[in-house]
Amino acid sequence: MLERLELENVGPAPDMVLELQGRLNLITGDNGLGKSFLLDAAWWALTRRWPRDLNPRLTSGHAARPTDIARPAKLRFALTTDAGNSRSFESKYSAQDESWTGQPGRPWSPGLVIHAHADGGFSVWDPARNYWRKKGNIDVQDRLPGYVFSPEEVWTGLIAPVQDKRTKVCKGLLDDWSSWIRENGENARRMAEVVGTLTVGDEPCQVGPILRLSVDDAQDIPSIKTEYSDAVPIVLASSAVRRITGLAYMLVWSWSEHVRAATQLGVKVAGQVILLFDEIDAHLHPRWQRAIIPAILRVMDHLTDRNTGVQLIAATHSPLVLASVEPHFDEDRDRLFHLEMRNGRVHLDVVPWAPQGDALNWLVSDVFGLRQARSVEAERAIEAAQAFMLGDARHSPEQLEERNAIHRELERVLAGHDPFWPRWIVWAERQDSGA
Repeated sequence: MLERLELENVGPAPDMVLELQGRLNLITGDNGLGKSFLLDAAWWALTRRWPRDLNPRLTSGHAARPTDIARPAKLRFALTTDAGNSRSFESKYSAQDESWTGQPGRPWSPGLVIHAHADGGFSVWDPARNYWRKKGNIDVQDRLPGYVFSPEEVWTGLIAPVQDKRTKVCKGLLDDWSSWIRENGENARRMAEVVGTLTVGDEPCQVGPILRLSVDDAQDIPSIKTEYSDAVPIVLASSAVRRITGLAYMLVWSWSEHVRAATQLGVKVAGQVILLFDEIDAHLHPRWQRAIIPAILRVMDHLTDRNTGVQLIAATHSPLVLASVEPHFDEDRDRLFHLEMRNGRVHLDVVPWAPQGDALNWLVSDVFGLRQARSVEAERAIEAAQAFMLGDARHSPEQLEERNAIHRELERVLAGHDPFWPRWIVWAERQDSGA
């Protein structure tokens, strides 16, 4: 498990420290403050490679560079290895080599690592298939250093150089899932179970028949049963269903291939799985946002051995995601982080866990920082009305400095059942009556 990540002169702040818990870690904050960067840095700490260095088709995952090239830049981290030992590491940036240097030799194995990128791509590091091995007493990196998929390659397969030969190392969702359905074996059951767990509705998505899109296209296409059809080709499903299906496939493929490789090589199956998930709420309807994290935790419990530890580190913009974890949050195993701009500098804070009760309260909490859960125009009108009621019209926005103008704007931007109306109307009636 990743215990600690420390950045110096790298990323959006001069220094930043992430002290992680062993199960669930949620990172919140405004756009552009470094959530995705922290996840990429976490992937590097766990695998010692940057995702885009392994697959230039990615639109993210670039190697980190110093913020100020004239000053030293360092990446430090601590992890619990798959063997249960705690290890620390420091890497310094070499401007001359344009690379990160550090302790030579093979990295420590953190277990199976799966990184879900915001654009739909995935990176997978497998301690059985990607870990260095020894030839005599020498560490040799003669296996693939990782599997990094662009969004398209998740579906169509990944080709990578193996011993200087282009090799299809993953068939992709379309071919693999079709094969699993035809074989009707363990992976077919796993995939159906994971898709059903991750999808939301009166009836979660179920697996449908294998289809072809046209008579001229020999590609087999799995389908799903939905509330409106018994056979929707998965490539024609909604963005949310495709994202969830891609996640389900990568979880099933990564774990099943790891177990197969470990058995073939005669090594232990990983005792830890680390999931890095960028924008976990992307493309998801609110009903799905409030179910995604509990569903992922259930999936990993069912997919892996019961003794396998699972750590989830996820970035989110959704108050519904935070509301959804309230029944599950354990302060001894989970942590909430918030990135915030203060005094011209990005700060990473640990937020003391305080359930807010619903998404609306989360939205106006310090985590998201909205003054009101309304439109910008409604917020402006209410603040003008409040200032006017207090006799402080100097702080009212221009054009909203007199009562009738404020009332007309409130009528324009507020719903008839908005809870601010009683306050404004009672105040207006008292003013009219001279009370």
